[in-house]
Amino acid sequence: MDVQKTDRMPDRMNVVETRDAGAIVARARAGDAEAWGDLYREYAPAIFRFCRRALPTREDAEDATMEIFMKIRDKLDQYDATRPFSSWLYKVAANHCWDMLRRRKIRQDKETDDSEALPLEHPDPNQLDQLIEKRTSEEVRKALDKLGARARMALVLRYYSDMSYDEIADSLGVRRAFVGVVLLRARHELRQALEGTGTMAAGGAR
Repeated sequence: MDVQKTDRMPDRMNVVETRDAGAIVARARAGDAEAWGDLYREYAPAIFRFCRRALPTREDAEDATMEIFMKIRDKLDQYDATRPFSSWLYKVAANHCWDMLRRRKIRQDKETDDSEALPLEHPDPNQLDQLIEKRTSEEVRKALDKLGARARMALVLRYYSDMSYDEIADSLGVRRAFVGVVLLRARHELRQALEGTGTMAAGGAR
């Protein structure tokens, strides 16, 4: 899989639906191999970037991308053509990545019984965006690695695939009310991790 040039840090990981996306999907569902190839070339780079944020290593992301598209090909007849194809694709990708993380028993976030320990101030998303823009892709990934699996996935789903709270809750298997708690904690943890990488980089530059 040729994904070497796709490992960049966009503001969002959304795939913009092309005008003829619906027609290509329809042809692929009808068994058109060329249309399936078009879908893969159009969407695979963004799905790889999504997986690279959600999973610990590039190898994991590459494997997951291939496995996701194998699932998509098998389930293409289940796609509801009244919805954007990219939304359905991200849903499948999110579920696959989350299943991978759970199978590997990566550290989970704390449960809601410690929610009173959360900061009272809601972090300014713009400040977090500014921090992210000042960091390299590698620094952002290292910061994400410091988060628990659920917090990491919640951030990726919300800010890199732009999913709604309902969709995140469904993907992570949690109550919708818990999504806000997870995101609040995760934003603070990510900000602290990013500020830490900035401090270390400054120290090393002396």
